[in-house]
This record gives sequence, C-alpha cells and structure tokens, in this order.
Amino acid sequence: MILKVASYNMHKGVGTDRRLSPERILDVLREIDADVIALQEADRRFGTRDGVIPVHLLAEHSDWQAVAVGKRAASMGWHGNALLVRKSATVVGCDAIHLPALEPRGAVSAEVDVNGGSVCVVGMHLDLSGLWRRKQAAAILTHVAQRPTSRPTVMMGDLNDWSAASGCLRDFGRDFVMAATGPSFHARAPVARLDRIMVSRDLTIRNCGVHASAAARKASDHLPIWAVVEAA
Repeated sequence: MILKVASYNMHKGVGTDRRLSPERILDVLREIDADVIALQEADRRFGTRDGVIPVHLLAEHSDWQAVAVGKRAASMGWHGNALLVRKSATVVGCDAIHLPALEPRGAVSAEVDVNGGSVCVVGMHLDLSGLWRRKQAAAILTHVAQRPTSRPTVMMGDLNDWSAASGCLRDFGRDFVMAATGPSFHARAPVARLDRIMVSRDLTIRNCGVHASAAARKASDHLPIWAVVEAA
C-alpha cells in the first residue's frame, strides 16, 4: 500500500485576503491530490455549525467523500475536524473522539480500505495551552491503542506546538514517526511547524513537504502539508 495523505487547517475557508471561498480550498486540495485528507476548521463556529464546503461542491467537483463523523446534521466534522477519502475507498468505521479541554475540542478517526490496503487515520486540532495539549494527546493515543483491530496508523492535524523535543510532540514521538514537512504557518511567510503528520512504525515515509502554491498562499492562513507513506 502506497498512500498520499495531507492535512490542512482551512481557516473556515477564509483566505489571507479575508475572502470566504470554499472553491479555493477545493482548488488547493485538487493540486495536492491526496488519497486521505484531514481538515481542521472545516465547520463554521457558531449556530448549526454548517460545513464550510457545500456538499454539492464536494460531490460534483472532487474525487473525495467526507467520512460521516459529524454529530450535527449540517456539519462535515466534529469540532471542525473532518476527514476526506477517495470516493473509491471504503470506510470500515469511524469515531468522534472527545478530548479534555476548557473550550470544545475534539478529534476524529476512521478505518479506511484504500489503494489495496487498510489504514487508520486520525485528524486533530489541539489546544493553545501546552498542558491541555498533553492531556489531549494522551486521550488520542489511548483511543488508538484500544482499537479492536490493529492497522497501520496516520495521525495528522494542527497540533499548535513548535518543538518536537517537548510537550505533546514528544508524547506522540514515543510511538510515532514525524514527517519532516517543514513550516506551514503563516501562509504568507511560514515560520512555524504547527501542522504535523505522524505515522506508526509499520509505515515508511517516502516523501513529504509543504504545499506552497500561489493558490495555497491565498486560500487559508495555514499551508497544507502532505506525505507519501508505504506499508512496511
């Protein structure tokens, strides 16, 4: 199994020019052309928490389907976290993960059969507080460890942490390998590695990077990151 994955904090579809444009988000995703995508800030924050990308746009103008992790009828994800997979993929199961937090936070996971293999994918957007990030990392690692069926695992998202030598990144790093994707925030002049892709040790990272196209620099305040992984 060779798989291209990507993570993108889409900033609710609002770009660096302050324009709301879900169409630009899809343009960027088509440029990356990943098999599995974790989105952050994919839903609006208030009201019915509608998904930013209209269902018809995803259905008619993309090769992806949204994993059904939403707890609200109009939402694409759970606390803004969403997973997209190829329409040819089979979603075996999915979960919304409740995370400890002062403000609402969550993560999402799915078991997916894609490209001739099976993988577990976790998408997350962690807290601004280092203490809460570590608690959230522990909750996610526990969720993954307690799955009834073991699968190669990819975890990705906006971790809001700079240094892999401490905090939640060190916690994740005990069992997972981090892709050296590079800085992804701020999109206009990226200096911070807030977005991360991490894989279990039965996966090999063949290639990875930050997608810094002209469209990506305008579509959100984060640049998307990507990795090509292969089952060992």
